[in-house]
Amino acid sequence: MTIPGLFKEYIWLIETINRYGKITFAELNELWKRKEESTGVEFSRTTFNRHRDAILDMFGLIIECDRRDGYRYYIYNKEVLGEDSVQNWLFSTLSVSNMLDENVALHNRILLESIPSGDNKLQMIIKAMRENRRMMMTYHRYDADTASSYSVAPYCVKLFRRRWYVLVTLNSSHHRHSKKLNGESFAIYSLDRIASIELLDTKFKVDSEFDATAFFNDCFGVVVGDGSKPIRIVLRAFGMEPHYMRDLPLHNSQKEIKTSADHTDFEFYMRPTSDFKGYVMSKGEWLQIVSPSWLAKEIQQWHQAAIDRYKNDPK
Repeated sequence: MTIPGLFKEYIWLIETINRYGKITFAELNELWKRKEESTGVEFSRTTFNRHRDAILDMFGLIIECDRRDGYRYYIYNKEVLGEDSVQNWLFSTLSVSNMLDENVALHNRILLESIPSGDNKLQMIIKAMRENRRMMMTYHRYDADTASSYSVAPYCVKLFRRRWYVLVTLNSSHHRHSKKLNGESFAIYSLDRIASIELLDTKFKVDSEFDATAFFNDCFGVVVGDGSKPIRIVLRAFGMEPHYMRDLPLHNSQKEIKTSADHTDFEFYMRPTSDFKGYVMSKGEWLQIVSPSWLAKEIQQWHQAAIDRYKNDPK
């Protein structure tokens, strides 16, 4: 069995058990034999158990057997499939890849969104993270005439809106927007603005109290060092926007607090960072800041500036 073939079997097992809720080993085998890849050959118990172990290692999913319910198998921790984790991202990616592979004849009717891989920079950063090695990074900001080089310690990588970012510790003077944690200055950089990376022999030690999820918990996206503090924010959504927000929450703190005939109010507890403000602006008339009033006024002024720009355009 090839590695891609094994991945396909893992994904098929997860999706099938999840779809049925609970299923016996015999029922699984009947469904498997209908697939072209099976060539009519059943799963052996040994293969099935080996796959269960691999699925646990790769995706963190526990496939249990309910002996009191006809020895039927089920996913014990289905909530993992809804988490923002590397394992779930990997599962989703492989699942889509598997589906596309099975429907290659429809390739010109299945349109995907490109996510830059960061060339080999992402691979080098992950290698540096794995080996706890500092990097010499040359970075060119959009508003700078020339690139600058820094020695940094990579702590984590984050994918946000089709761009990869790396969170590093560095001397605070290197970056105008940094965030302090236990005396360390953290800053974030987009991989597409990194000109070059060189792995150094110098080692660094990751702060034992660092938690990547907690670090970004009160952020909308990747802006971490603008000095803003977490506050209560109420957003009013109009038209179809409430449905979109229910299906794809903007932040883990999102709560629906009031619904009327023409709008719905959502409450958040997070930092009003520039990427959050930009998102609200991008939604135009469909999103309105209700509170705090100073933030609503700021967004209003931004909208007015945009209107004035259109008015002053001679064309």
